[in-house]
Amino acid sequence: MERRSLTHSIVIYVAAIVLSLVILAPIFWLFVMSISPAANLTAKPLRWWPQSIDFSRYAALLSTVENSAGAAFTSSLRNSVVVSGLATAFAILLALPAGWAVSRTPSIGWSLGAVVGVYMLPPVALAVPLYLALSYLGLLNNVFGLALVYLTILAPFTTWLMKSGFDGIPREIEAAAMMDGAGLFATLRIVTLPLALPVMGVSALFAFLMAWDEFFYALLFTADQHAKTLTVAVADLAGGRISDYGLIAAAGVIAAMPPVILGLFMQRALISGLTNGSVKG
Repeated sequence: MERRSLTHSIVIYVAAIVLSLVILAPIFWLFVMSISPAANLTAKPLRWWPQSIDFSRYAALLSTVENSAGAAFTSSLRNSVVVSGLATAFAILLALPAGWAVSRTPSIGWSLGAVVGVYMLPPVALAVPLYLALSYLGLLNNVFGLALVYLTILAPFTTWLMKSGFDGIPREIEAAAMMDGAGLFATLRIVTLPLALPVMGVSALFAFLMAWDEFFYALLFTADQHAKTLTVAVADLAGGRISDYGLIAAAGVIAAMPPVILGLFMQRALISGLTNGSVKG
C-alpha cells in the first residue's frame, strides 16, 4: 500500500511539473525576448539567454511622453483597465438578481438557456447590429460603449456561474430567515449574498479576464487612443510597423501582468468558488 502511494505521488508530481513547464515555458521565453538585445533575437543559432540584459523596452512602453509609442501604449493600458472594470461591474450587477431568480424559479430556467444559446453565436454575427446601435447612441470609439458591448459577452456567462453558485445554497436557509421576520431583500443581503461571495469572486475574475483578452469587438469599435484597448495596441505593434520583436514581447509581458496579479490576489476566492456547492442543509 505504501509503495503504491509513493508511486501515485511520484506520478502526480511529475504530471504537475510537466504541466507547469508547458504553461510557463512560453511566458518565460516571452520575458527572455523582452530583455534580449535585438541582435540576439535574429542570431543563428538562437541564443536562449541574452549576454546582456536590456530593460529599456519596458521604459519605452511605459513612457508618458506626448506622441510617443509609450503614450499610445499606456493609454491603451488605461482603457483596458477601465473597460474591463466597467464591464465586469455591470455583469455582476446583472448576474446577481438574474442568477438568483433562475436558481429559485426553475420554471423560468429556459430563459437562461435561451440567453446562453445566443451567447454561443460567433461575435461576427452580432457585429453589425451592435455597430449600428453604438452608432445611433453616439458611443463608437468610446470606452463606455465598448463596456456595454462586452456586457453582451459577460452577462450570460456570469449569470450561468451565479446560478450554479446559488444552486449550492440551500433554500431552507433563506426560508428560515424569512420565518424569523426578514424580508426578501434583507434575506438576500444578510444570508444569501455572504454565502455567494466565493462564486461572485470567481465570476468577477473570469469576467474581467474575458473582457481583458477580447480583441474582435475592440478592433471593430475603436479607432484611436480615446478607446483603443491593450489587445489592439499589441496587435498594432505586431502588425509589421515594428521590427523589434523584443518590444512586442515586452508589450505581451506587460499585458499579461494584470490578469496574473489579479489571479494571484483572488486565488483563495477562486479555489473556494470552484468548490462551491458543498453547503449542507
